[in-house]
Amino acid sequence: MLIGSYTDAGVVLTGGILGAALSGHIPQRLKDGLPMMFGLASMGMGVSLIVHGHAVAVMVLSLLLGVIIGESCALETHLGAVSTWGNRLMGRFVPMPADLTPEVFLERFVALAVLFCASGTGIFGAIHEGMTGDPSILLAKSVLDFLTAAIFATTLGFAVAAICIPQLAVLLALATGATYLAPLTTPLMNDNFAAVGGVLMLATGFRICGIVKFPVGNMLPALVLAMPMTTIWLRFVGP
Repeated sequence: MLIGSYTDAGVVLTGGILGAALSGHIPQRLKDGLPMMFGLASMGMGVSLIVHGHAVAVMVLSLLLGVIIGESCALETHLGAVSTWGNRLMGRFVPMPADLTPEVFLERFVALAVLFCASGTGIFGAIHEGMTGDPSILLAKSVLDFLTAAIFATTLGFAVAAICIPQLAVLLALATGATYLAPLTTPLMNDNFAAVGGVLMLATGFRICGIVKFPVGNMLPALVLAMPMTTIWLRFVGP
């Protein structure tokens, strides 16, 4: 039983529903101020992962190639289309936020979906639980995710709760696949993978805070490339 994966997705579902339902009772100061703190927390966790990387060149190459792939496939646009479709579907059953333009809604929703589904902490927490059975990393992350989902749901509505579906799918897939990946990975591969995930978390934090609108969705392929790039780098360049 993957307790951490189910708990993390469950708190996003709960937080999204409660935040949307209680939106009118939450002071505007909290709605405006807390997302900035969540963005700052994401940046802090990202930096903590980046410093563990062993090869800056691998991280940079993975990110560059990943962005090229993501931009070529317009990955973020497709993610936005999926979120828009889900938003319209949910709009038949629950009221959608009327004070946000589609562009602002898309920007915030994609950043939040990436934070929940593809953060370095979540990815490694799921892999760690799959390999060792220890859910402590995901349980700690669940506390932040609950508050994040609740606050963002006050402006994005019940659509936030729907993120728990792809989030659970990602976490379960990673935790299950970790059993088969473990024999194929090395500490260097894991550290460089963490560093790339940290960069994505850092970019997500900047985006949430409204500082720089990084195309986080288009950066996701870099996570897939991090481990193979580490192997290639060690073979042809060395440690």
